[in-house]
Amino acid sequence: MPQNFLSCEREQVLLMPPSLRDWLPENHLAWFVLASVDQLDLEAFYTSYRSDGHGRAAHDPAMMVALLVYAYARGQRSSRGIERACIEDIAFRVIAANQVPDHATIARFRQRHENAIAALFSGVLGLCARAGMVEVGVIAIDGTKMHANASQHATRDYDSIARQILGEADTVDREEDERYGHKRGDELPPELASREGRDRWLRGAKRDLDERRAVEARPIPHSRQERLKEGKRRLEEELAVECAANTAYEDYRTTGRQKNGRRLGAPPKPYTPPATPAGKINLTDLDSRNVKTRGGYMQGYNAQAAVTANQIVIAAEIFVSSPDFGLLGPVLDATLSELEAVGVTDIPDVLVADTGYWHHVQMQQIANDGIQVLIPPDAGNRTSPRPGWDGGRYAFMRRVLDTQLGGDLYRKRKGMIEPVFGNTKFNRGIDRFQRRGRSAVRSEWRLITATHNLLKLHTNQLAIAAP
Repeated sequence: MPQNFLSCEREQVLLMPPSLRDWLPENHLAWFVLASVDQLDLEAFYTSYRSDGHGRAAHDPAMMVALLVYAYARGQRSSRGIERACIEDIAFRVIAANQVPDHATIARFRQRHENAIAALFSGVLGLCARAGMVEVGVIAIDGTKMHANASQHATRDYDSIARQILGEADTVDREEDERYGHKRGDELPPELASREGRDRWLRGAKRDLDERRAVEARPIPHSRQERLKEGKRRLEEELAVECAANTAYEDYRTTGRQKNGRRLGAPPKPYTPPATPAGKINLTDLDSRNVKTRGGYMQGYNAQAAVTANQIVIAAEIFVSSPDFGLLGPVLDATLSELEAVGVTDIPDVLVADTGYWHHVQMQQIANDGIQVLIPPDAGNRTSPRPGWDGGRYAFMRRVLDTQLGGDLYRKRKGMIEPVFGNTKFNRGIDRFQRRGRSAVRSEWRLITATHNLLKLHTNQLAIAAP
C-alpha cells in the first residue's frame, strides 16, 4: 500500500477568489487592530490630503495607521521590514488588504503625520478607558533611558565643528576651482558668509532653552553640512543663554533685597564667558544627550511614563535631561491632561516614584492638589540618611513609608511600571529609537506605548470572551 500524503500542488490555479477572513482566526490581533483603528478619530490624517481627488491615488490613511500600529505591536519598526512583511506575513497582508506599500511610502507617512501619530496614544487610551481598564487610584511614574538613532562617537565640541565646516568648505572650493577654473575664485560657499539668525533669546536657565526647543520641534536636517551648521548654532545659543542668565543673576544680587528689606549683599565676582561655547553636541541627532544609565552612559533620551496598577500607560513623554529630578510635576501634568482628554474625571489618590524624583516644591504642589506622594528620600542601598536629608519632609516621608499601608503602596511601584519597560525593551525588542529629533522621538515613544496599551486591551478582551 503506497504512502498517503496530502496533495501539495503549487501550480494549482485558484478557481475561486480567496477571502481574507479565512486567513486568520477571529481572535487574531490583526482583526483587533483593524477594529480598534475603526474607532479612532483619524481626521488629522485625512485633512492633509487634497479634497478634490486630483493627483496620484494615495494609500488609505486608515490602512497605513493600522499597518503601523500592528507593526509596532509586533516589534517591527523598520519600513523595509514592514514592506517585506506585507509580502511574506499573512497578518500583514490582511492588514494591508493584499497591498504592498513601498518602504519609502511608509517612512514618509510616518514623518508627514508625526503629530497625528503621537495623538494616537490618546485615542487608544480612550478605548482602554471605555473598557473600564483605566483605574487611577494608585499611579506610578518612572523613566527609562532609550538609545537615540545616533552614536556617542558623533559628539563634537564647538572647535571641532568649526574646523569641519571650514574643512568641508575648503574641499568644496578646491573641487569648484578644478571644475570652473578662475571663474569662482577662492571664495567660501554662500552658506558660510552669514550665520543663521537667532529668533529669540530666553533670559533663563538651560531647562527653559530645552523647553523652547521642544516647543519649536525643529526637524533634524538630512544633510550633514546642515547638521554641522545647526550644531554650531545651538552651541552658540547655549552660551548666549548662559551669559544672559548670569547677567540676570548678577543684577539680582546687586539690586535684590531679602524679605526683611535688607540688601542681599555684595554682588558676586564678575563672570567672564569663554571665548567659544564649552558644550558638546551630537551631530547625528542634535536633540539627543549623553544620558547616564546603570551600565554607564549612552547617547539617547529619557523616556518617561505614568502607569496604572494594571500597567496601562496613561502618559508618555520625552525629556532630554538625564536625571529624573524635576520631572515629577511635568509628567503628572501630562497625566492629568491625558485623563481629562479621554473623559476620566477621577484624580489619582496616590502617586509613587523612586528617589530620583524627590523635589520639595513639586511634591508640595501635588500634595496641595489632594494627591498623596510616596517617594523615599533614601536610595535602596543606603543604610543611613544622606547628609542634610533629615528632619522635616524627609523624616515625615520615612515614617509614612515605615507604616504597613505606606510600605504596601510603595512596594506596588516596581510591579506596576518596571514590567512595562521590560516588555517593551526585551520582549518586543524596542530599545532604540529609529527617528531623530525630540519631536519625532516623542511621536515614536507615544506610538510604542499606545501599542502596549492596545496589546493589554486585546488580552483583556480575549479573557472576557473566554468560556
